[in-house]
Amino acid sequence: MNLSARLLAMFGWKAHITVPDYGKCIICVAPHTSNWDFIIGKLAYMSVGRHAGFLMKKAWFFPPLGWLFKAMGGIPVPAVRGTSLTDAIVARFEHSTRMQLAITPEGTRSRTDRWRTGFLHIAYAAHLPIVLGVIDYATKTVTVSVTYVPTGDIDRDMRAIKDYYLSTGARGRYPDKFCAI
Repeated sequence: MNLSARLLAMFGWKAHITVPDYGKCIICVAPHTSNWDFIIGKLAYMSVGRHAGFLMKKAWFFPPLGWLFKAMGGIPVPAVRGTSLTDAIVARFEHSTRMQLAITPEGTRSRTDRWRTGFLHIAYAAHLPIVLGVIDYATKTVTVSVTYVPTGDIDRDMRAIKDYYLSTGARGRYPDKFCAI
């Protein structure tokens, strides 16, 4: 058992990760209602010997914390977004031999029913599978067992992904902040 698995177990969490270890993929993570989601998700993925980069608000990338986040695979997201971030990430995937990137489509820890679609655009443009990761505080389980292949129909893809998360019954740390309607 590696250190990540021990830390996860110490806090009473377990990881159920059964998807293939894709060389390249997007990991869609929900519910996202707390900063703890980052730590729990990172430990769970590392507990099975996998490494994933992540997107995080640029404001968190100040020294020395920013250096640590970058070393862990963090990609700063500017407050003002546009297609340039999506294009830059697609280019990173195209120039990488191996890259797994965790993204929280809610884009905030606050309640929102408007999920960001960038992860779908990235996955479709770079021809990547989307791995659906669930962080459930009710059962203290991180589950990554479903792969979704985007169709390119953003509305249809988003509805299918939100429906999956609703069907899991997963509860975020703050359940009232999660919305997949």
